[in-house]
Amino acid sequence: MENICGYLMKYTNLVTGWQYRFFILNNEAGLLEYFVTEQSRSQKPRGTLHLAGAVISPSDEDSHTFTVNAASGEQYKLRATDTKERQHWVSRLQICTQHHTEAIGKNNPPLKSRSFSMASQGSSSSPALQRRASQGAASFFSVGYHKSTSSSKRSHIPPPDHLVDVREMMSQAEGQHRDLIRDIEGLPLSGHFTALDQDLLMLKATSMATLNCLNDCLHILQLQQIAQHKGSLPVGATIEWLEQKIPLSDHHRNGTAHQVFTAEQSKSTSSDREQSFSESYQMTREPVEIDPDEEVLDTSDNRENDLGAVEEQRSVILHLLSQLKLGMDLTRVVLPTFILEKRSLLEMYADFMSHPDLFITITNGSTPEDRMIRFVEYYLTSFHEGRKGAIAKKPYNPIIGETFHCSWQVPKDHRLCNNSTSQKTAPPEESEGKAPSDYYTVRFVAEQLSHHPPVSGFYAECAERRICVNAHVWTKSKFMGMSIGVSMVGEGVLSLLEHGEEYTFTLPSAYARSILTVPWVELGGKVTINCAKTGYSSAITFHTKPFYGGKLHRVTAEVKHNPTNTVVCRVQGEWNGVLEFAYSSGESKAVDLTKLPVTRKRVRPLEKQRQSESRQLWQYVTEALRNEDLDKATEHKRMLEEQQRAEERHRLETNTPWQTKYFLKEGDGWIYHKALCKSPGLST
Repeated sequence: MENICGYLMKYTNLVTGWQYRFFILNNEAGLLEYFVTEQSRSQKPRGTLHLAGAVISPSDEDSHTFTVNAASGEQYKLRATDTKERQHWVSRLQICTQHHTEAIGKNNPPLKSRSFSMASQGSSSSPALQRRASQGAASFFSVGYHKSTSSSKRSHIPPPDHLVDVREMMSQAEGQHRDLIRDIEGLPLSGHFTALDQDLLMLKATSMATLNCLNDCLHILQLQQIAQHKGSLPVGATIEWLEQKIPLSDHHRNGTAHQVFTAEQSKSTSSDREQSFSESYQMTREPVEIDPDEEVLDTSDNRENDLGAVEEQRSVILHLLSQLKLGMDLTRVVLPTFILEKRSLLEMYADFMSHPDLFITITNGSTPEDRMIRFVEYYLTSFHEGRKGAIAKKPYNPIIGETFHCSWQVPKDHRLCNNSTSQKTAPPEESEGKAPSDYYTVRFVAEQLSHHPPVSGFYAECAERRICVNAHVWTKSKFMGMSIGVSMVGEGVLSLLEHGEEYTFTLPSAYARSILTVPWVELGGKVTINCAKTGYSSAITFHTKPFYGGKLHRVTAEVKHNPTNTVVCRVQGEWNGVLEFAYSSGESKAVDLTKLPVTRKRVRPLEKQRQSESRQLWQYVTEALRNEDLDKATEHKRMLEEQQRAEERHRLETNTPWQTKYFLKEGDGWIYHKALCKSPGLST
């Protein structure tokens, strides 16, 4: 095939954004190269990706963007001028990638593909296996490779000498694993020592996960040896992560056996609900103006202090883990109910505003430097309230069209002119005896904008202070072995209308660690805050705990004036503990987040909320969780999810696009339909 070339936009980073670059697809060499301009193509390429083993993925963000993920781990995020051009590049890249990947496979036969099935291993006479087979809910996951060959053909191409012993040891380990599974599955289901013993389940899951990892590592070593020998690939490998072929087993939901719905029952149930659900949601598509007089101080307490549920349900976690694959996208995986928080993700986003007094004082800064520092101080204090307990639990996945509304009141006689993180006074939470004019009101609205991918939008404003923030977030979760990682893809924009400034920011990733013992949460990754108008920016790093030693929840940051490359503020500490700020003036201060007063939000009573509002929508799940009735919570949750799927099918059949209520699509993001920054006469 002929080489192709042309200009594409390449995403560099949040500061420089998208840049036009000249790309060349070298089909013969299997390389994607790029240059700053077409005229510089005679020089050394600015960047090169080897396409053997790469993954070419059209983006869900829009119809122009796509990504090239190389086997080495490097990624290019690219954007074509239109859909047709994107398809042309994606098709040619995929053809080139497939050709060179298969060439590597032919010269280097992989290990025999294996399918480890909890229902196919061990004795067929095992009672546990017979029960699972009758339910038809066994789940498979495979360690697979790009091309398989017959054993007779492989015998003519011996593996590299230094891997012969490794292969033999792997074969022995797999035999021992099968014996282990057979012995465990053959144990009785009742008595002192059973097949469902937690320690045995942990042993079984760990054995399977270890074999999967070792097989992948062996394949990486094999490809690396070939690459170093032939010079055709960089040191790296192609690992094909396979999604499950059958839905996750459902025969151990919340640790108790239950009847699995048949296909006919499921179809009948969903069709019965489809019409009523569609009609109920059609009535709530229009934006609803919230009456602030109906909001009252929130008295609910959803603290998650109970560790017993996690300990009691460890066998369910182990059963779930045994069916997952490293790197697997968990977006479509139904997780057990007992790990849920008693609130929606949309309500969790409202916790970013738990210090509204700090939020509205950002605009008080007398200089651009002061305002950037104030925003960084507010940003770093906005995460600690998001955790409702010591253990990691997951908020409800919002239903498409779901909304959450609330507000906060900040007394005007509060010391707003002081340094933004002063801890001398706390804003009172009761408003009796004072008129509405005595308070600044911060309003918040969040909406679930998309189901696949799961995108949420949230917006907050204080109209009187002429400040607002708008953000959209795509939550991408993946299985990482003993952890679950959630990437917060998207960005937010803080607008200070009085100063005509916009601050663009991103959000860190979150990780649930030690999911087999006492799960806990930490934040990780690098985020940025940037104000193009003033030239000030901030780089913030949320540090994950090292394997050995190190502190938990550590964060560092610096505020810089880019035109002069001057650092004006440095921060270190813990995002849920004490933060220390050091300024270029020589001054410093410490903020203890555990003592920083939190302002409770105001919400409308449940009886006044619409069906699509978070607390009304999830009220029966929340009530069941409070009563520790996991079976009932699971059933209510399943009904909501079935309703969502039914309406999605209805929209596909009628070719009806989803219409959001409060947020409008604008470019690659979403913006609140009545944002202050878009209102005539308010922006400067």
